[in-house]
Amino acid sequence: MFENNRYLVWAVGAATVVLLFAAPGLVNNYIIFIMGMMCINALMALGFNFVIGFLGQLVFANTAFFGIGAYSYGILMVHVGLPFPVALAGASLAGCVAGLIVGLPALRLRGFQLAIVTLAFNQLMHWVYLHSGSVGGGPSGMAMPEATIFDIHFTDDPSKYLLILFVTLIGIWMARNIARSTMGRAIVSVGANEFAAAALAIPPVRYKIAAFGLSGFFTATGGALFAILLGRVAPESFGLSQLLLGFAMVMVGGLGTVAGPVIGAILLTAAPEFLRNVPGAEEVLYSFLLIGLLLFMPKGLFGGVCALVPSLRERHRGALS
Repeated sequence: MFENNRYLVWAVGAATVVLLFAAPGLVNNYIIFIMGMMCINALMALGFNFVIGFLGQLVFANTAFFGIGAYSYGILMVHVGLPFPVALAGASLAGCVAGLIVGLPALRLRGFQLAIVTLAFNQLMHWVYLHSGSVGGGPSGMAMPEATIFDIHFTDDPSKYLLILFVTLIGIWMARNIARSTMGRAIVSVGANEFAAAALAIPPVRYKIAAFGLSGFFTATGGALFAILLGRVAPESFGLSQLLLGFAMVMVGGLGTVAGPVIGAILLTAAPEFLRNVPGAEEVLYSFLLIGLLLFMPKGLFGGVCALVPSLRERHRGALS
């Protein structure tokens, strides 16, 4: 029975991937743009989940990592003149380094103190974007050159979407493998009880820093893709609203899982678009949706599904406990 269920899941997953890649020929450019934003937000939420879900730390550095990825990509493309794949890898690496640096205070601070420090880091980076001058364009931002791979130019929304979807699927696959690896399980153990983890020869310092580095890597990759999709970056894209959106995506989808943040990103990116058809009530309905989900599904949508499906509950027991 389990084998049949596994094959069914693989079949549904393969069909979904095929439909996602076929989407540019099935829907209009506006929906393609929204689907591209879903992919980007999924990467951002996955990155955020490494520290708030797996490590269990109250951290608000996701917007800073997101902006670092976008601006690093732009600077490497515009000022350094690197090819697209190298610039994308450089932006992801810049986010990883930023995550490692931000992780240092986590060795001494916890809870609200760490939250305030990381929130201050967000504000510091926003100030840097505003005063970046000719390097980052200052308040007006900077335009992005087109992404090119082997003479393939990603200039319109459908081609950008396909590129973003490809990178996002690789990111989800990587996050899934990391979560199931020794490193991922060690990060969860440190988050659950770092003293017990240390007693089992799991060094908390190493895995705390690793969680922040992974968070920065995935979130910055999403930021670089965001710059590609919009064609420019500006400071207003990396403010408090973006921070709260990333936090809500992880909470609504389900903390400490890989599927949860992806589900939360899809829902919270799509919901405002559907609610636009209700003039004057968009914000109210959106707020009630979030409140209702968190009240009746405190472990998120994926946690609620796992509570109903025994096989999923067993596979994700450690992450949902």
